Amino acid sequence: MGDDAAASGAVAPTQTPTPTPSPTPLWSPGSPDLLIHADNLTAMRRMPDAIMRMAYLDPPFNTGRAQLRRTTSHSRASAPDGESAPTPTTWQGFGGESYVRTVEALTSYDDRFADYWAFLAPRLQEAHRLLDDRGTLYLHLDYREAHYAKVALDALFGRDCFLNEIIWAYDYGAKSRSRWPTKHDTILVYVKDPDRYLFDSTEVDREPYMAPGLVTPEKAARGKLPTDVWWHTIVGTTSREKTGYPTQKPVGILRRMIQASTAPGDWVLDPFAGSGTTAAAARALGRRSVSIDSGADAVAVIERRLAIAATRL
Repeated sequence: MGDDAAASGAVAPTQTPTPTPSPTPLWSPGSPDLLIHADNLTAMRRMPDAIMRMAYLDPPFNTGRAQLRRTTSHSRASAPDGESAPTPTTWQGFGGESYVRTVEALTSYDDRFADYWAFLAPRLQEAHRLLDDRGTLYLHLDYREAHYAKVALDALFGRDCFLNEIIWAYDYGAKSRSRWPTKHDTILVYVKDPDRYLFDSTEVDREPYMAPGLVTPEKAARGKLPTDVWWHTIVGTTSREKTGYPTQKPVGILRRMIQASTAPGDWVLDPFAGSGTTAAAARALGRRSVSIDSGADAVAVIERRLAIAATRL
């Protein structure tokens, strides 16, 4: 239109900006079992709310590895007039109260826990978001972190959402002669809603009585419901379960959790998937699973074990 258009005062049409396409959803209700090769925080943030019935987290145990330190400030979820509003670096308890003071008190005793919790807390928050109202979270820890994590989780999720502290006891490997040998892990169990969570003890595999002569023959034949202390061997070097992954957990302990806290067809999340034991147990029980791991070796093990291809982000 050149000079004539300019002289007439015509306005050139504006171009509508092309909207940025949203990332393709990782999950849909009809999805098959999913294996995702990515940072688990990135992957979980791309999934919709309240889609999982159970989450099992088996994070790397805190052995001195440094993580990015977060700074936090004292605040409440809804600040009254005259008080500072929460900042993006302030983790809020789901009950509404800030749990920052609790974490700061804990970390004043052990800097390593501050690093570890800064890594773990946002992943726990995402797992909590992904659970539906009947959902259960299992957090697998060793003795170095369990006492700190229990106090922090009470503040994060609410003490009324605490269900159990499970002790997984095993008797395998070298034993110290200078102290009582450490032969257990701790699994902390929290529920999304203490009034609605699913726990079906009738579906759990029963175990032999330790003193069968003290009960009736009928009871001895049926076995007993497991307590919160689980005696179960680790995956031995010659076990048929062995995948070659160094921190592999036995199918038996995952099977027990899944039986109690899910129903057939439910979804199970494992954001630290490792060798894929959670997914293997879920599949055998007729559940569906989302497994996430950032390690190429772990993803390769799961691809072989479950015969599925990973989605790589």
